[in-house]
Amino acid sequence: MAEILPTYADVLAAGARLAGRVVATPLLSHPRLDEITGGRIFLKAEPLQRTGSFKFRGATNAVLQLPEGARAGGIVTYSSGNHGQAVAAAAAAAGLAAHVFMPADAPAIKRESTRRWGAEIRLYDRAREDREALARAFAEAHGATIIPPFDHPAVIAGQGTLALEIFAECRARGEAPEALLVCTGGGGLIAGCALAASGAASETRVYAVEPEGWDDTRRSLAAGERLANPQGGSTFCDALLAPTPGRLTFEVNRRLLAGGIAVSEAEVRAAMAFAFRHLKLVVEPGGAVALAALLAGKFPAKGRVVAAVISGGNVDPGVFASVIGAQSPGEEG
Repeated sequence: MAEILPTYADVLAAGARLAGRVVATPLLSHPRLDEITGGRIFLKAEPLQRTGSFKFRGATNAVLQLPEGARAGGIVTYSSGNHGQAVAAAAAAAGLAAHVFMPADAPAIKRESTRRWGAEIRLYDRAREDREALARAFAEAHGATIIPPFDHPAVIAGQGTLALEIFAECRARGEAPEALLVCTGGGGLIAGCALAASGAASETRVYAVEPEGWDDTRRSLAAGERLANPQGGSTFCDALLAPTPGRLTFEVNRRLLAGGIAVSEAEVRAAMAFAFRHLKLVVEPGGAVALAALLAGKFPAKGRVVAAVISGGNVDPGVFASVIGAQSPGEEG
């Protein structure tokens, strides 16, 4: 059976459905960032979202649309952390049980936060086990409903509400972004954002930003087909380690995205430090890649209005301390 792709109308419906349930996070700017880039930059601060990342939007949108007959068995998902927390929180709000398959090397803060919402965590070895197969087997055995991290129409539509907020706030300020830079793993967030842009800001070009070695969306867009990541890349951006673009997400993204950008671990670290010092935001590695692209000059922002997503703030305290402590106060990122 053919899978149904989400549409701009689905993003609008998600926006209405999530009103009052998610935080309309602030759109930030800073003169130092404009000075470094030569542009007018707006940053969507999703670390301030419930559960600390944009994932709460898509998970809640999916949970709210579960038919009554699918609720008894609860929900199962697989996640390095942010989607797991989001599903756990959305399930708790709906009075449903949640089971989350998480890699054994996921940051402790993400495991603890997921468990705090009442979810049952099932650890697996990301190098040796197939998380999707584990979730399918569990769902079949227990009658649970799978809500995947990105390849799901309701999840994609829910994530797109973030971009609706960006465009509405920019219009209120008399600004029109020429480009929107979005942190990209499996492609659910950027697919939702691209759908939002297609209806609400057709003049805005949307770009995927990924870590070097995990830039499967960038390479897949260039090739016109889904390509897998090679083995052995840095795992610093733990939230963006999807092995290949999703089926649904790539069908959306291949039509709507303008291209992709890859950033280095050093550039991500500098962006995390910049966000802490200048924006007073705690940003996880995967959440910092779009800001990294701007600070490093990987995207030509001079003389342009550009929006970018800071997608999450669930970083291991030790990792964050090492990033902040590695740069002297005088460094600008």
